[in-house]
Amino acid sequence: MVLRQHKLGEADRIVTLLTRQHGLVRAVAKGVRRTRSKFGARLEPFAYVDVQLHPGRNLDTVTQVHTVETFAADIVADYGRYTTACAVLETAERLAGEEGAPAARLHTLTAGALRAIALGRRPHELILDAFLLRAMGFAGWAPALDDCARCATPGPHRAFHVAAGGAVCVHCRPPGAATPMLGVLDHLSALNRGDWTGVDAIPDTMRRQASGLIAAHLQWHLERQLRTLPLIERTRPHEAIERAEAAIG
Repeated sequence: MVLRQHKLGEADRIVTLLTRQHGLVRAVAKGVRRTRSKFGARLEPFAYVDVQLHPGRNLDTVTQVHTVETFAADIVADYGRYTTACAVLETAERLAGEEGAPAARLHTLTAGALRAIALGRRPHELILDAFLLRAMGFAGWAPALDDCARCATPGPHRAFHVAAGGAVCVHCRPPGAATPMLGVLDHLSALNRGDWTGVDAIPDTMRRQASGLIAAHLQWHLERQLRTLPLIERTRPHEAIERAEAAIG
């Protein structure tokens, strides 16, 4: 999966790839910015490609590219899908771990999320939330959504505290814990399980609250803000696209 790219010199680019067996791979694609490049367009973000690399001292060099599947056309046609898909790519890169470490599950999850966003059969915000929850689970950061994150008392519980690890009981609830609307934590559990029954029809207020909890939990563990998340649903279309493009290179 092509996650992002940035310029190198006058004609080259460095591309960041998410692979099954080797996790994050960064490689030089020489001459791809020239109009006659034989595979420049194949290395754009949102592409699923088969790549051959020549090992280098610091960075490998792309020698061949075959397109397996591309989601770009359907994604860039709608700014909501575009900014959401950019958040998927940025999150995948942040959670992939060290370069060279296998990332088969994250690779499959990322491809599935982009495919679902491109198809547009479900709200793209829900697809992103489900992706973030499952990706955090792969990284060992899954929030507690039923049992108390501190004492493991069976739930359901009403409070949610990011630093505590998710849902907390009345006895463990720290100052400043959020009190989500009834049904929000159940909604998160359904997204995490892949149970889409009734998920599409939740009220916008509940969806926004759930999305806020997911984003806060992720960024607390990352110890930094994702550049693409603030763009979703908060920016005029042309500005969102410009800022998302800057975020993924």
